[in-house]
Amino acid sequence: MKSIVCLSILLIAIAIIPSKSGAWGFFAHKRINRLAVYSLPPGMLVLFKPGLEYVTEHACDPDKRRYMIPAEGPRHYIDIDLYGTHPYPELPRNYRDALAKFGRDSLQSRGILPWHFEWMLARLTKAFDTTDTRYILKIATELGHYVADAHVPLHACSNHNGQFSQQEGIHGLWESKIPELVADADFNYWVGKARYIDDPGSFIWKVILESAAAADTVLRLEKQLSDSLPLQQKYSFTLRSNQLVYQYSEMYTRAYQELLGDMVQRRMRNAIFAVASCWYTAWINAGQPVLDKHFSPTATSAEETEIQKLNQHWRKGKIFGRNHE
Repeated sequence: MKSIVCLSILLIAIAIIPSKSGAWGFFAHKRINRLAVYSLPPGMLVLFKPGLEYVTEHACDPDKRRYMIPAEGPRHYIDIDLYGTHPYPELPRNYRDALAKFGRDSLQSRGILPWHFEWMLARLTKAFDTTDTRYILKIATELGHYVADAHVPLHACSNHNGQFSQQEGIHGLWESKIPELVADADFNYWVGKARYIDDPGSFIWKVILESAAAADTVLRLEKQLSDSLPLQQKYSFTLRSNQLVYQYSEMYTRAYQELLGDMVQRRMRNAIFAVASCWYTAWINAGQPVLDKHFSPTATSAEETEIQKLNQHWRKGKIFGRNHE
């Protein structure tokens, strides 16, 4: 028995292969963007419905870009707990004020997600003024990714992967493993129609503060579960992407999901609604332009080259900055 336990510990050390899934995991990011389309009004559906596969398949491009561009990583999170205590009044919500107080290097090292969201929303508003349907969908797709990231509790916490509490791997467990295992079977995805966001700045900070408040529960409940079960029940071998990996077992994942209650479902539903509402808000702010219904699913040669380059860097697996998996 002792040798089996030792072998298990060794396997954890050398055989757990981190999935290159990024925030929410590829599965959930694709679901969030895809389902957000169905909350849009008819005037937007004329473009987004033909572009449904595009906004789905490219939902994870920003995560892949973390393997190619060093500046990409900080756009996906903010370690807001490093700025004091909830609701973190020490951190100015305005970027210029935060920059003047803390400096660029400090902000970059702790993450810039809420500010990057505002920049991306402005880009999408301008994109709607163009007739380039592929560009509109590209910016909308990537904005959706960052909005979804803001709804992940560990994206608003410096202990983002349990690295300070001996809970390494919890990031992927919460945002990837649980949705992949239970979301399609158990979650209610319908969130209603998109709504106009009067104050996008206040909106994104509200989301961030909600995520930050939930981070402690995410960590505490996993610690509680881990301490109550033997190692053999926590991990198991699973075939993933044609690789046999040693990762959280289905039993452990379901037990953790039960402890969390509806948290993952609630944050995922909120993300779907928020993505749709942000797209809708940008369209409204652009003057509700008539969108071209003729969307070509075929990438241009320049786009194809960009996609190939992105995938090549991603497959190499050398990420810039921190890896939260």
